[in-house]
Amino acid sequence: MIFRQLFEELSSTYTYLIACEETRQAVLVDPVYPTSDRDLSVLHELDLTLIYTIETHIHADHITSALKLKKDAGSKMIFPLMSECERTDLRSEEGKPITLGSVVINPLYTPGHTDDHTSYQFNDRVLTGDALLINGCGRTDFQNGDGEVLYHSVREKLFALPDDTLVYPGHDYRQHRVSSIVQEKQLNPRLGGNRSLPDFLKIMDNLNLDYPKFIDHAVPGNQQGGMCPADLPDKFDSYCHQMTESPQG
Repeated sequence: MIFRQLFEELSSTYTYLIACEETRQAVLVDPVYPTSDRDLSVLHELDLTLIYTIETHIHADHITSALKLKKDAGSKMIFPLMSECERTDLRSEEGKPITLGSVVINPLYTPGHTDDHTSYQFNDRVLTGDALLINGCGRTDFQNGDGEVLYHSVREKLFALPDDTLVYPGHDYRQHRVSSIVQEKQLNPRLGGNRSLPDFLKIMDNLNLDYPKFIDHAVPGNQQGGMCPADLPDKFDSYCHQMTESPQG
């Protein structure tokens, strides 16, 4: 298996490249519009063919490059079963693996951050999107988010994976790249240890987070598979400009 962790600085989003060494078929999970050229360059350098782009959910903080990559590379778009995306080619659904040669990617329905959120488990690792972050979790106050649902998704589904499973989140804002299930089970300050549901809900209800600054543009754009709005205000231009350099792990 070939695996790369790629980072987009504006929204602090991780994009993941997964590929089969034998067939050279690849997927990109949660690709971001400004870094599509970078991602195509990485694929070219590794002599890989992009077969799919896969989303963990309808994002509120960036616009996916799924549609752009479909046009540029011929890949098909995969959105979660519950996503309100009008242009997706395929749907990811728990119990229906996505296969790339010898690599089998298993969707895990993990709602709570949003009602469509899906994580992806393969080999010894899991991509947890915004459901489970390193030492944290995604917020639950928009897009039909639900704290109780998120609590059960993480503790009953993600924490049920083997302890040594590597956790790769959808975002990180403190330069953390990877964790493990056992680490998050023991140390995650919101969901780990003996944290009760009432205590978790109290934490989430008192975060006092600002309204997401890009959500009113990102959500409708992502519901179209990755369309940058024609009326995008100048202050958000960078969300739809190309970034060819970005840190990667």
